[in-house]
Amino acid sequence: MRQLDKVLVANRGEIALRVMRSCKAMGIATVAVYSDADADAPFVRFADEAVRIGPPPARESYLVINALLDAARTTGAHAIHPGYGFLSENAAFAEAVTDAGLIFVGPPAGVIAKLGSKREAKRIARAAGVPTVPGYDGEDQAEGAFVAAARDIGFPILVKASAGGGGKGMRVVRQPGELAEAIERARNEATSAFGDGTLLLERYVDRPRHIEIQILGDQHGELVHLWERECSIQRRHQKVIEESPSPALDETRRAAMGRAAVELGRAVGYVGAGTVEFITDPQGAFYFLEVNTRLQVEHPVTELVTGLDLVAEQIRIARGEHLGYAAAPPQRGWAIEVRLCAEDPERDYLPTTGTALAVDVPPTIRADLGVAAGSEIGIHYDSMLGKLIAHGPTRRDAAQLLRRVLDETWLPGLVTNREHLARILAHPAFLAGELDTHFLERHAGELAAPMPGLDRLRVAAIAATLYGIAKRAEAVPLAPPGWRNVRFSDQRVTYKLGETELELGYRPTDAGIDVAIGGKTTHVGRFGLDGDRLWFVEHAGHRRQVRVAASGDRIWVLSEGLLLALVEVPRFADATAGAVAGALTAPMPGKVVKVLVAVGQEVVAGTPLVVLEAMKMEHTVRAAAAGIVRVLHVAVGDQVDGDRVLAIVTP
Repeated sequence: MRQLDKVLVANRGEIALRVMRSCKAMGIATVAVYSDADADAPFVRFADEAVRIGPPPARESYLVINALLDAARTTGAHAIHPGYGFLSENAAFAEAVTDAGLIFVGPPAGVIAKLGSKREAKRIARAAGVPTVPGYDGEDQAEGAFVAAARDIGFPILVKASAGGGGKGMRVVRQPGELAEAIERARNEATSAFGDGTLLLERYVDRPRHIEIQILGDQHGELVHLWERECSIQRRHQKVIEESPSPALDETRRAAMGRAAVELGRAVGYVGAGTVEFITDPQGAFYFLEVNTRLQVEHPVTELVTGLDLVAEQIRIARGEHLGYAAAPPQRGWAIEVRLCAEDPERDYLPTTGTALAVDVPPTIRADLGVAAGSEIGIHYDSMLGKLIAHGPTRRDAAQLLRRVLDETWLPGLVTNREHLARILAHPAFLAGELDTHFLERHAGELAAPMPGLDRLRVAAIAATLYGIAKRAEAVPLAPPGWRNVRFSDQRVTYKLGETELELGYRPTDAGIDVAIGGKTTHVGRFGLDGDRLWFVEHAGHRRQVRVAASGDRIWVLSEGLLLALVEVPRFADATAGAVAGALTAPMPGKVVKVLVAVGQEVVAGTPLVVLEAMKMEHTVRAAAAGIVRVLHVAVGDQVDGDRVLAIVTP
């Protein structure tokens, strides 16, 4: 058995923390590597040692093999754990690690090379007798070859990157005229994310379920599967919610898929943790999709239903230990995981940025988070902040527990998908197990955020005002709340929530504070603030509890699962402020990777103007109406903030 006393984790965020926690539980020292953007990140603070490897862009830090190997040599690490993403499925990296005399916590480079290529993996699957989706995985990567293949396969088709995963470099093409742009965009994303622009085509199966099998193999020929995970709730081909068991499988199909995954693993001599992904059609047939030769984001659901620590198992296997069991432990209960992301579901899941003013998740579930209070969420990396995972005796038990935790999770300072996740978990179709990869599109209207009711707006505005009073009282304890020279005149404050304005008046009385809002007056008899937890008692003795945080003119209020960001309107507005006619703005912070028009050019509505890259995804800004490009404010390579004016198009 090889010595393994110190592990360098070649990753960041929540997965770096996750790996380090298992290492520490096993008595293994840990080393973090970090870019300048992550210098004070939680995973860096948690590690025993940390080494800077470069500036924020991943291609200059987390994807630089020599920098990672140098960090391992400097710190005396015995092994490197790649986590997921970045170089985790890069055969050259695995080979470089072993050539340096270190242990790579993952499959051998040769296995990664075979299965990490989706083209080669499909060929291996076919040879092993595993059903595959019709498609094209040829060596000829010219556009003409793809056009000819697509004609033979038939539309719709899926253009996908041969390397990597996580939905990067994937496009659904329903018409021949869309193919060229899809190929270019998919190739660009794949090259940016994985350093490999090789593509393949597959027949696109409508209404598929995405079900995967976890496999685990040691260096002595023992290979088992650890049951399935259902990952059908997706957006942009990226998983949003995962669970185990799958509500779609009976014992016969579960066993058949497990056998297929193990046979595929045996065909290549698989070692370590891996995932064999399948899609199933509405009739129940299953088809091989790909193999992820690494730990998956969603591995916690398998851990909760089997009782195994998959990171610890990876390390045991890397040390040369025997697996020690010939079959998976029986499934216990039900586990559901949601991915908490810095993104806005109401704006087509655009990435968001900001500072996490607080991070607090109820302790009734497992929370694998990569952020803490004060964490800066920027544009350089994936939008996922972490995962919340619930385990219960039944699927409904797990879903109810997780939904309640989402309602109580406190993460002010930026927009996330927290409430969207809670709505999915409560949807009747989800609870009935009626899932496929189009679930979010099909139920988009029902899952859209409802407009907050008047009572919720009223509670938020009152809470924001009481929070301000309490904070001012802390600073000037002798001043009564709302004190004014004119005794019978209300103190007034105005908040904006989007385009809605809320005007509130309040005045102190001998028995508390009278608050007037929306033409109605309520009496607050008592209130208090403990940290960010505010409580107040209003009419009929109704006690309410909320959480409040403030940054600048923005006040975040969490009440009954709804997080509202109120903007306090200054009493004396800037008369020069206003929108620019014809302005096209950046929907989120990012880097300009393409400028597709020139000043003076005539465009029609929908014409692509500028392409931004943020969090490893590309986003196109298009003309809102026909006109002439009057001004371009950006060039390729510029870093832009959200809402910055990129171009002006007017008739």
